[in-house]
Amino acid sequence: MNAPGPPTGRTGLAAQQSQRVFDTWTAQKDASPLEIVAGQGAFFQTADGARWFDFGSMTWNANLGHGHPGMRQALVNAAERGLLTYPSSVFPDKVRAAELLLEVAPRGLAGGKVFLCLSGAEANENAVKMARLVTGRRKIVYRSRSYHGATLGMLSYSGDPRRKAFDPGLSDGICWDDRYEATAGPGDLESAIQAAGPDSVAAVLLEGVVGANGVFVPPTGYYRQIRQVCDRYGVMFIADEVLSGFGRTGRWFAVDHDGVSPDILTCAKGLTAGYAPGGAVVASGRIARHFDDAVLSCGLTAYAHPLTCAAIVAAITAYRDEGLIRRAARLGDGLRVQLRLLGQKRPYIQETRGLGLLWAIELREGGSGTPPATPARMKALAGNLRQRHLHMHKRDNLIFVAPPLIISDEDLQAGLVALGDALDATWAAPPARPPR
Repeated sequence: MNAPGPPTGRTGLAAQQSQRVFDTWTAQKDASPLEIVAGQGAFFQTADGARWFDFGSMTWNANLGHGHPGMRQALVNAAERGLLTYPSSVFPDKVRAAELLLEVAPRGLAGGKVFLCLSGAEANENAVKMARLVTGRRKIVYRSRSYHGATLGMLSYSGDPRRKAFDPGLSDGICWDDRYEATAGPGDLESAIQAAGPDSVAAVLLEGVVGANGVFVPPTGYYRQIRQVCDRYGVMFIADEVLSGFGRTGRWFAVDHDGVSPDILTCAKGLTAGYAPGGAVVASGRIARHFDDAVLSCGLTAYAHPLTCAAIVAAITAYRDEGLIRRAARLGDGLRVQLRLLGQKRPYIQETRGLGLLWAIELREGGSGTPPATPARMKALAGNLRQRHLHMHKRDNLIFVAPPLIISDEDLQAGLVALGDALDATWAAPPARPPR
């Protein structure tokens, strides 16, 4: 049987790939993938010779940028060893990866253990399983604006509209409508736990900072109150730091802004800086001791793979040796000011919000009181960003600014200028008429 033809406009390798490989999160006819052939620092190069600003850190994971020499060498060394293992095998990089993770994790996890896997969604799946196994309870409380991964399980515990096609998902999920109001309190979390029955709730699952659903930053003291509510009812606090970890918000982890230790912390993305698939669950000493005797029913074939472990060791070493966590905080302070100025000159920018090197820009059709930017407007913006070779994530009426932690001040400024030009070109054109 012949393969389907490539979408219109694709040629060469992209056309060949489209006939054989699915693109993610899109109707296949609408996909416009880039053929990336090289990269250095905060830039990558495509097959047509274009040099792109990476203002999205690939998929929010390239915290160390492209072509990082320490990462490249670590993976070369690991590949040359050619080590084949199974998930519970013993080897030096595996031990060192866990040691480093426990050293940089919140203090309350220092006496715990690390479970190594391959992605953020899997880290969250395993964290939920651990919480259920330890507490003997089933229910998971999750936030109304949240995303914890694309598996059926994690979509079931995410307040993300992309879950609708798969509903009803797993049972025992309790959606808590928390909008980060002006107060520092955790809204109706306590009421949600009481309504569900405290003796049935295993854990509260929260992102460190809401990421893909719009970069909503909690007020100061928020996570301390989350911790207090969880302690009051004997409920575990799982901090999902998949996107917000490893300097993205200007701290090792977003919960560090409040000095709080969760019972379980999950991470991926910046864990390996995108150089290898990798995820991890960091569990407290209490949880670790539970599984001294109880069976930990978690594991897949390629967990704790040697290439993953080598990448974790090299990435955490680079963050430390190059002072990148402090650097992200400094760059974020400047970015806050620059984005505010960007918005002051453009009435169609409704809001900029974020911290560190994780920001969202919310767009509307015109000035105050106008509706959100339409799909037609956002499509035009995507074209103008592409024309200026600026890689950024876009969703609904939002664009996200999340460059690598290694970006220079000059390159950050140049990228913002290109962004301003793309915005101005988009809003200079009249709004597209809706189809009849």
